[in-house]
Amino acid sequence: MFIGRREYLDDLESLWRKRTSSIVACRGRRRIGKSTLFREFASRTADVYMEFEGLAPNDEHQVTNQDQLNEFAGTLAKLTNSPIQTFVNWKDAFFWLDRAIDDNRKTVILLDEISWMGGYDPNFPAVLRNAWESYFHRHEKLILVVCGSVSAWIRDNILGNTGFTGRFSRDYVLTELTLAECAEFWRPVASELNAREIFDVLSVTGGVPRYLEEVDPGLSAEENIRRMCFNKEGVLFKDFDAIFHSMFGGDIAMRRKILEVLADGPMNGDGIAERLGIDRNGTLSDRLKELSEGGFIDADPGLNPETGKEARISRYRLRDNYTRFYLKYIEPRKAMIRRGSYRFVSLSSLPDWNTVMGLQFENLIVNNAMEVVRFLGIGNSTVESAAPYRNVRKSRDGKERGCQIDLLVQTPRTAYVVEVKRRSEIGPEVEKEVLERMKRLPLRKGMSKRPVLVCDGLVDPSVEASGFFSAIVQGRRLLGI
Repeated sequence: MFIGRREYLDDLESLWRKRTSSIVACRGRRRIGKSTLFREFASRTADVYMEFEGLAPNDEHQVTNQDQLNEFAGTLAKLTNSPIQTFVNWKDAFFWLDRAIDDNRKTVILLDEISWMGGYDPNFPAVLRNAWESYFHRHEKLILVVCGSVSAWIRDNILGNTGFTGRFSRDYVLTELTLAECAEFWRPVASELNAREIFDVLSVTGGVPRYLEEVDPGLSAEENIRRMCFNKEGVLFKDFDAIFHSMFGGDIAMRRKILEVLADGPMNGDGIAERLGIDRNGTLSDRLKELSEGGFIDADPGLNPETGKEARISRYRLRDNYTRFYLKYIEPRKAMIRRGSYRFVSLSSLPDWNTVMGLQFENLIVNNAMEVVRFLGIGNSTVESAAPYRNVRKSRDGKERGCQIDLLVQTPRTAYVVEVKRRSEIGPEVEKEVLERMKRLPLRKGMSKRPVLVCDGLVDPSVEASGFFSAIVQGRRLLGI
């Protein structure tokens, strides 16, 4: 079953209408479905599909460039039903790959996890560029894809290589599936479920296809989460270390500490440096950029509502729902999970469970901000910014003053103050909470403020009847069920 990515499939298919070959880049966190996308595309439109994957870093055996060449040679032999050759360099490997291409057949070639494949040879980018110029681009029915989860390596060595300037037909950055696409994993029972059943699983997994494939629609959300997270064999119990190490190798200490800091809440660069006990320097900036490109964090500057200009200081947020849940709720309990302590425990009875799940739900909605926008009645107005907003300072008495908004959507004339709630029942008190935030929100002249409620829970009829909120968006609508 293949779900979503319709716009990518349509866009890729348009490349066949060209009279020349195409080279495509695709980046995104591990498990996001990059290789699956191209397998699906090739199965629908191509005559030949050839996939080569770099060998992952290995703690037990130091992977070498020759190991990567041998893996490539073995795959090529299998795909072409020919004897295995020994390649001494990448020039040889790409020469023989070129010999295997049939000009009469539409061919998709995927070089997957290319940072692993080419990371052991500093000449790899230049050799690939020369192979494209000398061999591959001459095949009119060829789409060559370079793909990987280490976005920074692809940016620096491939996309940023002057030899590739102007060569790429597409550069995709794959993100999570939309909420409506995620709901497809619960078909055909999705319409019969309480939306919370779906949202609680998504709050833990995010819209990561590989994790959603593990969902059993016949089980409750609690049981699915227990099976994946609170079981020593569960995919989400083990996956964080696997994906983090494979993406960043042995140099992971600072990156991991940054994520641990942001698991406690959004923070600007100076705050992160202070928590880590280091100077704010280029190394920290590089690590933040890598984590952002890897899909782990977001910089949410948004627009300053007072000036209409981009905020001067970016606040970083841990955007990956699984990573956040792992660091806050799985990792601290690993020893107990290994002992089987959660086999018969009701997860909803665990300390702070509703608070944690409320924050996870809020993060999920912020990640899908543009889906919320569709329900705001904005019409043809341009959305200039959609991001969390925080302008809080401590006064001399130690109390916090200012304003914190879950999601602030700004158009040229209106600021939509979006409150995100996950509660069994949502009463009139929510209006007072939002009104107080609106009073503290500083806006430039000529701007209107409109309150919006996005929720998973039963809204008291008095809230709907009061007309206070410009829009009340129930989670079911976002899921499309």
